[in-house]
Amino acid sequence: MNFDSARSQMIRQQVRTWEVLNGRVLDVLANIPREFFVPKQYRDLAFADTEIPIGHGQVMMTPKVEGRLLQALDIAPINSVLEVGTGSGFLTACLAALADKVTSVEILPELADTARQKISEQRISNATIDTQDAMSLSYSGEFDAIAVTGSVPRLTEHFINMLRPEGRLFIVVGRAPVMEARLVTRHAGGEWTEESLFETVLTPLVNAGQPEPFSL
Repeated sequence: MNFDSARSQMIRQQVRTWEVLNGRVLDVLANIPREFFVPKQYRDLAFADTEIPIGHGQVMMTPKVEGRLLQALDIAPINSVLEVGTGSGFLTACLAALADKVTSVEILPELADTARQKISEQRISNATIDTQDAMSLSYSGEFDAIAVTGSVPRLTEHFINMLRPEGRLFIVVGRAPVMEARLVTRHAGGEWTEESLFETVLTPLVNAGQPEPFSL
């Protein structure tokens, strides 16, 4: 496979058509080798419009969702970012290219170890990967942006409280088959607003919990 050609086609046919037009985001997706973060057996699918299994019931998001996430967070070079769910490490690398510092947490030790190795081999020095449960994090007002890569059944203030004033949170809320990507902005005084971005379905965040199905 010609990875450069496939990457260019991915951006042109998938990412741009999903209204990802931010130049910095497009440059990051064009320059970071997505195929490097994909398990070898799925490398031919690195640029396909599909989720890619990475083991332990987890998947890489589609390129277009990754692009929308990065664009929505509007990360500046001075920003400190939290990523919830390191996964393959690809999005970690993208966030690190846009931000000053990235803290990524992954509950599955095997995925965290593999992602650390990938990040190190790419010589990315401004991202750290911690092995811990995101639902037990106790940060308070420390991040300019937070990217949650797994879905939650309902929106709570757990991650919102980790944002600085005017900080942004990307999160997918709901239960399959109905989920919604949202952008939450925390304002001075602790108040926050949210914006609906698009409908999608993501693997639930480990330990986020699921509400009981509605029944009459």
